[in-house]
Amino acid sequence: MKKGLIVGGSILLVILLLIGMFAGTYNRLVTAEENVDGKWAQVESQLQRRLDLIPNLVETVKGYAAHEQETFTKITEARAKAAGARTVEEAAEANDELSGALSRLMVIVENYPQLKANENFIRLQDELAGTENRIAVARKDYNEAVQSYNTMIKRFPANIIAGMFNFEARDYFEAEESAQKAPEVGF
Repeated sequence: MKKGLIVGGSILLVILLLIGMFAGTYNRLVTAEENVDGKWAQVESQLQRRLDLIPNLVETVKGYAAHEQETFTKITEARAKAAGARTVEEAAEANDELSGALSRLMVIVENYPQLKANENFIRLQDELAGTENRIAVARKDYNEAVQSYNTMIKRFPANIIAGMFNFEARDYFEAEESAQKAPEVGF
């Protein structure tokens, strides 16, 4: 009788340990997934801040460089594409285009010394530079969270639980190859 009770208790203890491990692993996966979502929300917040600043910057520059309409049009189109991005991949591509368009705008600014001294322009340029730094930090934090999460769902035994509950790998926010070289601007 005692032997049966010990065996039954041991089996029950093993089952409880397995359930505890299963629940703990599931909870860690949920936490990691929520961390990735939170980090992505920070990236989106900074990208939105950038999108909000751009019209003011463009309007300030337009007053000095009205004949640069093609550049302003490209910035407007890139901004609209970035605002409409739905996936990480779309957001990365659209923001690469926007970065290139903004780089061309800054080259135009170099040709207008009086604009570079304008207080509104200086303030907007500083805000945009700060936003670009925030975006870089938010992207880095997001990519680190994605790396941690993707690693977690691929490791044993979490991969079994991840497969059971459809935890899927997330995409990194990567710059396109075209971002490796400076944009060319011709006058």
